[in-house]
Formats: sequence, structure tokens, C-alpha cells
Amino acid sequence: MTSIRARAAWISLTLLALWLASGPAFAAGEASKGPSEVIFIAQLVALMLTGRLLGEAMLRLGQPAVMGQLLAGILLGPSLFGFLAPDLQHMLFPKSPEQKAMLDGISQAGILLLLLLTGMETDLRLVRATGKASVYASLMGIVVPFGCGVTLGYFMPADMLPHPDHRLITALFLGTALSIASVKIVAMVVREMNFMRRNVGQVILASAIIDDSVGWIIVSIIFSLAMHGEVDALSLAQSVVGTFVFMVVSLTIGRRLVFFAIRWANDVLMSDFAVITAILIIMGAMALTTHLIGVHSVLGAFVAGILVGESPILTKHIDEQLRGLITAFFAPVFFGLAGLSADLTILANPEIAIATAGLILIASIGKFSGAFIGAELGGLTKREGFALACGMNARGSTEVIIASVGLAMGALTPNLFTMIVTMAVVTTLAMPPTLRWALSRIPLSKDEKQRLEREEVEQQGFLAHIERLLLAVDDSTNGTFATRLAGIIAGTHEMPTTVMHITDGDIDDKKHVKKETSKAKDAATIVQEVAERAEHAKTPKEQSLLTLEVSTLVRKPHPDIVAEEAEKGYGAMIVGLDKMVARKNEFHDAVTKLAAGFEGPLLIADARTEHRKHPLHGTISILLPINGTEVSRRAAEVAIAIARASKAPVTALYVAPNGKARSRRAEEAILKDIATMAASYSVDVRTAVRSEAAAGEAILKEAARRNHNVIVLGTGRRPGEKLYFGDTAAALIETAPQSLVFVVS
Repeated sequence: MTSIRARAAWISLTLLALWLASGPAFAAGEASKGPSEVIFIAQLVALMLTGRLLGEAMLRLGQPAVMGQLLAGILLGPSLFGFLAPDLQHMLFPKSPEQKAMLDGISQAGILLLLLLTGMETDLRLVRATGKASVYASLMGIVVPFGCGVTLGYFMPADMLPHPDHRLITALFLGTALSIASVKIVAMVVREMNFMRRNVGQVILASAIIDDSVGWIIVSIIFSLAMHGEVDALSLAQSVVGTFVFMVVSLTIGRRLVFFAIRWANDVLMSDFAVITAILIIMGAMALTTHLIGVHSVLGAFVAGILVGESPILTKHIDEQLRGLITAFFAPVFFGLAGLSADLTILANPEIAIATAGLILIASIGKFSGAFIGAELGGLTKREGFALACGMNARGSTEVIIASVGLAMGALTPNLFTMIVTMAVVTTLAMPPTLRWALSRIPLSKDEKQRLEREEVEQQGFLAHIERLLLAVDDSTNGTFATRLAGIIAGTHEMPTTVMHITDGDIDDKKHVKKETSKAKDAATIVQEVAERAEHAKTPKEQSLLTLEVSTLVRKPHPDIVAEEAEKGYGAMIVGLDKMVARKNEFHDAVTKLAAGFEGPLLIADARTEHRKHPLHGTISILLPINGTEVSRRAAEVAIAIARASKAPVTALYVAPNGKARSRRAEEAILKDIATMAASYSVDVRTAVRSEAAAGEAILKEAARRNHNVIVLGTGRRPGEKLYFGDTAAALIETAPQSLVFVVS
């Protein structure tokens, strides 16, 4: 009963949306025969409201929301609304070219933005990590259905083709339409089933990514051929060479330029949403570039999305803002308009209905068999191959975009466009339940279980959520030691890093600034080199293409200056100056000023003894005092990251508060938690318990007994003008011969 009422409510709301939108459209249509902004607004309201309501309905049925947006257009078009109330439908969506051009402009922008978003979701590192399995699966999943589509195009009746004498162009479009897969839909189901980090889930996603990438390259080349009206060797060579050069330049020089543009907009521009504007300009420039070389602009938007998505400065907040703009406005308008172009009433014709059923059957068999064969060649099990083949059969939004491009350039007839859209809807709606069933039958291996446990531990930590690192150092040996630590942390977690070189000189003196900037660049080089070594310290399966961004600047140690820099989005700051301690157990004023300007987590490094002589290459042996608090757990993360990169031994020391030991069970639980965290990164941790009255004394005794030369201590800031972390930290600052790393919350 509840389900029936819910469906009735959705239908009522949809009808209400149509009534609200068509009312002003009628009035506008009666008042003027030319293009009307009132009708345009009514169209947008109808598409957004109906798309949102049906998208919600689809989500509640376990289907992607984009299918609801496409169905909204189908319902608003000749398939239902036009069939039931043709006069009202023509009033809301008149066929006059001037009126249609207004909505088409939004739709064309929507295509580019959707391709930008698709590119941003394309993780090339995932393709590399999955190895040959995804390459084989995608290759066969493209070749087999592409061949089926081209063959179908050659045997299709001439009355279904826009230009029977140019049959090859339509055949190539059909081949592309049958061979592509939708990353968005696949990712939705894989994420819902909690398979995003499973091996088979990653192979499925990587295969869909390759499908998408190759598909857009093929579409761009076909577009060039369609513009010439025929296939000749010269035009084909120009398209292929132009596309190849564009891809090479984009993924090399273009990558650096995009990184620089986004960082510059984030760090320099003061206006709101400056980064989003920069991203849209990058998208437009690359779309124009592909158009100028003779291929479709969608390729430029897609590649722009890939480069933007790989930018280390792109924060989650900015990503969500851009995603919200596209999904809330442009997506429902574009997919709704695509649905408007489809007329399902043609399926009443038995010949077209049979042809559509045949198209769906050929598309499904071709994609499924190709992907399954590729999975077998890639070394997957039959269950994994079956799941991959189920996932790759969904065409989703990608198919609709390709069909819309084909219709716009004249490579598809309206009837053929409707058949392809129908195929996209059927295969997409069928994929989620079949993939869910197939994934539920795949067991979890021991190695995979260990990897998933490690990743779960990492996601619960604070280092994994730091998006950008600020390093405040001078050119002292202690600054070099802190730079080494920054390189380790940045490399193990791929954090873009800014080296803020601290100087007491006149920053208005050009010669002085040039000299200090050179020192900052030296520090940046160290960060990059150490980060690369830290990356190589990972196991081969964990390694990725490190795209670390290191920038430099020169600043004075003033709270306001640091605070201004911190507003650019840093998650933590590492401090290392020549004079860390002023007297006894107090930090130097410069350190206090730096800390006062930064509200986030701090890592304060004080190199001593061996690391004063050899800050960059001195051996590291770590003592990690813990007491079960969150601050000590954060320190454990840092200690484990350092140990992992430098192959350093670690001792976790439980220090009982005030000399009073907790219950043995509580001590064991705290130590086991740290040992489990370390083991997930293949780091061995020894454990020890001490209960001296003074925690500082206990720490120093254990460090001396185990010959540790670095103490990593988690602390919290205490109120006051001076930088103070408590009695234990003060005791270590005053008497410890070991190097100190304070992880400050």
C-alpha cells in the first residue's frame, strides 16, 4: 500500500510540474509568435522539476538518477505528453528554430560540462594499478561490440539511414555506440555494493574508464570524417595525427599548465569561486583546441576533465561545488532534451520494434561476450569475468551523449536515435540488478582482505584527509631535517606541498628575495626527491604515478602572514627552524609566531645530535610514546609513515599517567591498536610499558635503552602567549638528546 501511494505521489507531482510549466508557456505563446524567454524559463522548470522527481524515483528503485532525467524528457516529449496533449506539448516545446536554439545552447554547454565531469572521475592511476586485466577486458569489450555495430550498420535498411550513400559513417557511429560503457552507472553500483576497493571492482571501473576514453577519441575522429562527408585517407590521417598530438601534448605540457593555472587561481585570486572559473576556462580552451584541429569539442572537454581531476590543488569543496552546478542544472536539461528528441511511439511499428529488440540483443551479446573473453585473457576467474561483463553492458549517460552528437551532426536519423536511446535505457536498467547478483557471488581472498583492512585504517586517520601541506623552514640543518620529514609524508600520501622559506631579512630587497627564493627551491627539490623515495618504499601494487606539486615562497615569521597563506587550503604545517628553543624548555619566538598563525595540525621538528650533522641521510630509529588518546594516535600515523619510508625500527611505549598503570587489558588494547595499524603497512612495532612518576623520564629511559634517536610525540596546544605542549613535552625539549617531532592537534 505504501509503495502504491508513493508511486501515486510521484505521478501527481510530475503532472503538477507539467501544469506549472505549461501555464505561463501558453500565455507567452499567445502573446508572441517569436522566441520567448517565458517559454524558455518554463521549459527549464519543467525539465529540472520533472527530472528531479523521476530521478528520485529511480534512486529509490535502485537505479541511477540520470535514467530518471532521461525518462523525464521522454515523458515530456512526443512519446507521452505529446501523444496525450499534443497542443499543450507544442506550446511548451514549440518547433520554431529560434525557440529551440535557446534550449539547444544550454544543452550544448551541458554536453561539455558532463564530459568535464566524466573526465574528472577518470582515474588513470586505477588503470595502471589493475594491470593487464582491465586492458584486456576493455580491449575485447570494445573490439567485439564495435565489429557487431559496424556489421549491423552495413546490413541496416537504407530507409533507416540519414545518408545511404555514406553508410560507413553511420556504421562507425553504431559501432561506437555499442562498444561504449558508462563509468558513472558502473561506479554507482560498485560503490553501493562496497566493491570500490575490491580487486574485481577496480578492474570493472578501470575497464569502463578505458572504454570511455577510447570511445571519445573514436567519436571525435568519426566527427571529422562526417564533416568531410566521406572517408578518405588524407582526412582520416589528419584526424588521427591531430588527436594523437593533442593527447600527447595535453598529458605532458598540458598537465603542468593546468596544475599551474588551478594553483594560481586558488592562491592569488581573491574573488569567490575563482578556481571554478579557471576550470571552466580550461575546459573551453581545450574544447576549442580540438575543434580547431578538426575533431569534436567533446574530446577537449573530456581531456580537460582528466587533467583537472588529477590536479593536486583541487579540494573536495571545489569539486563538490562544480559537481553540484552540473548535476543540478545542466544534467537534467541535457538528458531531458535528449529524451524529448526520442519518440517511442515509433515502436508501435512492428518492423522498428523488432529492429530495436535486435539492436538491444546484439549490443548486449557483443559487449558481454567481448568483456568476458577479455577477463579470461586478463587472468580473472569466471565469476569475476561474469561480473565484469554484467557491469560493462550499461551504456547510461555516455550512450545518450554519443547518440545526441550523432543526431546533431546528421550521422543518425531520429528513428535510429530513438532506437539507440531505448537500447541505452534497457541495458542501463538491467545492469544494476545483474551486477549486484554477480558481485555477491565473488569470495574475498586473504591478501585482498589484508589490503582492505589497511585502507580502512588509513581512511580513519588524519593524514589521509590532509589535502595540502605547508612547510615552514629556513636553510639550517634543522630546516633540512624538517624538509626530509615533509617529503616522506607528502610522498606516502601524495600531498601537494608549498615550501615557505622563513627569513628575517628585508623581503622588499630584490637581491635578498632572489637569494632566499633559491634556497626555497633547494628545499623544494629535497621534498620532491624524498617523496619519490617514499613512494618507491611502498609495495609495487601500492605504488602509483606520483604527481606531487611543490611550490615555493619567501615569508617572514609573522602570525598574520602565515594566516594569510593558510587560507589557501592547507591541512597541516611542518615547522623546522635553526633556533627552535630559546631557553631551557621554551620554543623560540619565531616558532611561536608561525604556530600562532596556523590553526590546523602542526608538526614541529627539532633535530639533535646525529640529525644535526646528517639531517638528510642520517639513520632513523623511532620511539613512539602513546597513552590511548587521539593525539597519540595521530603521532602514531606520522611515526609509521616515517618508518615505512625509511625502514626505521619503531617502539610503541605506553606511558601510564602519573605513574599509575591502567589495567593490563587496557594497556594491551592500546598497544595492539598501534601494532595493527603498523602491520597494515608492513611496519613491525615493538611494544613496551613504563609507569614512572614522570612521563618524560620514562620516555628518555626507554629511548636510551633501545638506542632510539627520534621521539615522535602527540601533543595538544595549551592556552597562553607562549607555545606550550605540557610538562612532558617541556621536559623532552629541555633534556632529550634525541631528535624530537611533535605532532600537535
